[in-house]
Amino acid sequence: MLRLLFCWGVLLLAPLAARAQVGDTARRRGAMPVVHLDSVAVAPQAIDTKGWLLLNKDIQQELDGAVHNLYNFKYDRAEKQFRSLKRRYPEHPLAYLMLGLNTWWKIRPTSFQTKVYDRTFFAYMDSAITKAETLYRADDHNYEATFFLAAAYGFSARLHAERHDWRLATVDSKRALTYLQKSQEANGLSPEFLFGQALFNYYAVWIPDNYPFLRPVLLFFPKGNKALGLQQLRTVATTGFYTATEAKVFLMGILKNEEGNGAEALPVAKQLAAAFPDNGYFQRFYALLAYDQGDFAECERVSKEIMEKINLGMPGYEATSGRYASYFLGYLMQYRYRDAAKARDYYQRCIVFAESSGDTKGGFYLFANANLARLADKEKEVATARRYYLVVKDIADHKSEQYKEAASWLKKNKS
Repeated sequence: MLRLLFCWGVLLLAPLAARAQVGDTARRRGAMPVVHLDSVAVAPQAIDTKGWLLLNKDIQQELDGAVHNLYNFKYDRAEKQFRSLKRRYPEHPLAYLMLGLNTWWKIRPTSFQTKVYDRTFFAYMDSAITKAETLYRADDHNYEATFFLAAAYGFSARLHAERHDWRLATVDSKRALTYLQKSQEANGLSPEFLFGQALFNYYAVWIPDNYPFLRPVLLFFPKGNKALGLQQLRTVATTGFYTATEAKVFLMGILKNEEGNGAEALPVAKQLAAAFPDNGYFQRFYALLAYDQGDFAECERVSKEIMEKINLGMPGYEATSGRYASYFLGYLMQYRYRDAAKARDYYQRCIVFAESSGDTKGGFYLFANANLARLADKEKEVATARRYYLVVKDIADHKSEQYKEAASWLKKNKS
């Protein structure tokens, strides 16, 4: 995703505010002030950037390969490169944050199902916070330090939210916003500083628009500007160095999920999948958008690649990616190629992937069962069709077409 993902801290607000039941806001490191974040970048005034690794071109060149390895799921290679940086700059937060991000991308492809890396991830983020706090205490105009603090607190907030620890998620997110506010004075130095602001501007408006019951909670947060946020994201995507890839990732997700504009999201996903061909998350997102937009040839090609990489046991290719790919291939075999046998095989694999990842509440699991029921019914395999329709009836929303279809079939075909 991102070329360094420093600013991702501010994504904190999207999953957090949209799902959290906000309660205790006492920070484990102290009480939090109310923050007021302007949406206009402030031009830097003679900011001393001496010693900043963030703007060091030699470090950027050195880490470019490491970051590519991170997002291309070559975790071991990336870790070696980040550890080399840590040995040379042991008191700087950069290496600790990057090691944390490398760990994060072992968690992210599983849709946050795996928890085995949580302790390591939080340890790296805590170390990044400690190192950055030391720099900030020495100079409260060290905007690089506030940059790392916003990112590390924000990442921690995100995973706490995924783990439903709303207290820590809330207080970490407010801490991240505080440091984001402080770092905005450096926005004019680099697009990297603009990235966090872009995410905040968008989600601070999108959340209350889509979750009105959270409006009272968001009175304590600064106001945003959704149009400006999208504009800033596009700017970072085209002009950033470290954050360009991450900006594309968020742009892709926002266009698809929040704006409902899959057609515009598709070329962004295509770029990411091409740049990082061994990133299962990027590949499955691209396959999904290709499927939604009717580009079935690309959907089939990428889905087959995903299945091959799962069979090879490649890092980051697991049940969630398999669930996507096997469903798409089952659908294409059923409706594009009229090959019922292959369709059934892929749908059955989809069900196995879904069950192994614990994702059996709907989605591809529901549709795979529904299509298997239809295929069995077409072949007059009543017992098999009944088995699949019973699953559909059990998990489908009672107002959905799938539920009505299953209920009707079961009523007509009582044992």
